[in-house]
Amino acid sequence: MSARDRRHVEAEAMFRGAAARRIRLLTTNLVMAEVHRLLRLRVGARAATRVLDRFEASPLTLVEFATAEHHRAARVWLERLADRAISYTDAVSFAVMEATRCAAVLSFDRDFERAGFRLWRAGASR
Repeated sequence: MSARDRRHVEAEAMFRGAAARRIRLLTTNLVMAEVHRLLRLRVGARAATRVLDRFEASPLTLVEFATAEHHRAARVWLERLADRAISYTDAVSFAVMEATRCAAVLSFDRDFERAGFRLWRAGASR
């Protein structure tokens, strides 16, 4: 969201590429919480709220709310990847991706690759 971010151009290209191809984007409420907190600290509450509004207004974005089943699966992911410093939010994301058969992630976080998911790029196929 910030043009000053070192990966802004690449991230924007990824989002625009996905939108141009009408690819549905799946995220979790935990990722939304992390995004909101980070933006609130970096650019303020109003901007952070606008980003949440944009996600919620997009017909291409689906927010999956973590369930007890996702929690149980995340605990398995945390145990399986105990030698890596993955976050609980990432583990829940892995669980949601596994449950929804989502093979690719729009992210720069290599932990998703290490967990067996493919990092999606703007020029890549679904």
